[in-house]
Amino acid sequence: MVLNDTLANVLSILIQYEKLGKKEVLLKPYSRIIKTVLDILHKEGYVGSYEVVKDVTGGHLKLNLIGRINNCGVVKPRFAIKIDDFEKREKQYLPAKGFGVLILSTPKGIMTQHQAQENHVGGRLLAYCY
Repeated sequence: MVLNDTLANVLSILIQYEKLGKKEVLLKPYSRIIKTVLDILHKEGYVGSYEVVKDVTGGHLKLNLIGRINNCGVVKPRFAIKIDDFEKREKQYLPAKGFGVLILSTPKGIMTQHQAQENHVGGRLLAYCY
């Protein structure tokens, strides 16, 4: 099976397992971007901790779910977003102001829209979660 967007696959698996009420999910394959996005979701309180399990085929992530995700997904195409456009994109992807998080890829690394506003940087919109 060919995976075109592994981040989109991981986020859709998270939604499916949350709706089923599962407490743990195995994610394979994983990448540095996926681990960074999961770190952000963990800091924001949407998912529990995870651990990397090494095996012969390269390993996988074992993620604990806490039942806090209503919806999440990737943004296609990856819109360029300026500092002035954060509010517009929040209205577009999140259900209410201050509810949920946008995840961006910036020159200073992958971060939330709040961190990007504090650092006064724009970037490319990767994903959203609420």
